[in-house]
Amino acid sequence: MDEDNDMTRKYILVLISIGICLDIVAAENRELSTSQLKKKISTAITNFEQTPRKKWAHQINRFENEEGDITSSIERFTPNLQSNKQWQLIKSNGEKPTVRQQKKFIKNKMKQANKKGEDTSYAMSFREIINQKSVQFILDNGSHIEASFVVDIEQLGEDAQGKLQGTLFYNKEFEFIEEVIVVNTAEFSPMFSANISELTLTFNFINIDGAVLPQQTKMQMKGRFAYFTEIDEVSTDTYSNYEYVRCIGEVTCQNNEID
Repeated sequence: MDEDNDMTRKYILVLISIGICLDIVAAENRELSTSQLKKKISTAITNFEQTPRKKWAHQINRFENEEGDITSSIERFTPNLQSNKQWQLIKSNGEKPTVRQQKKFIKNKMKQANKKGEDTSYAMSFREIINQKSVQFILDNGSHIEASFVVDIEQLGEDAQGKLQGTLFYNKEFEFIEEVIVVNTAEFSPMFSANISELTLTFNFINIDGAVLPQQTKMQMKGRFAYFTEIDEVSTDTYSNYEYVRCIGEVTCQNNEID
């Protein structure tokens, strides 16, 4: 009987030892996966930043619903034209824009471009959204890797720090970040007398011949301003009809000519 008890104890000890070893190996694998993931994310961010977006003609469909006040526009960016003709307002609220609207639109675009030194089609960068040091692995479903990260967007003010959480989806086949989602975990005040209770930012991207380009950005926001005015806003920018332009600044460039 004692021999049986000894064998049972030894068997249990062996199982415990194996379990401890497996836990150690799993921990090492998780740490390695996190390190590899951060490297993949860093490379993806660099590739996105190096994509020459100014060389891609495209269309932007903008939609905004602000407390029931709906506005929309369709814009076109063509980089192989003169600077004052690169942007065109195709439609404003479903109608052909007036000459005055077109001039005002182009003036604003040129003003923004001069301020930023680049085209104004996409203002937000990955580095402004993703805190790379905080990236943590969540799931690998075979085609995509899902990861979480801490968000600190300066434009949303100091009170938003620590109240935003991000999730990204990394496309394994084409090695780029396909989607980024940012949500708030608590109410915050981006400015005096404004309080945001719900915020969701969604960024989608596509890979065209190795170029990582915006596909859609969406914002959903609810809150209050000055305690009395309700904030209930949805805005969506959808990018489409991408065409690569080989030479910049020359009217004779062929939009469909690919390197």
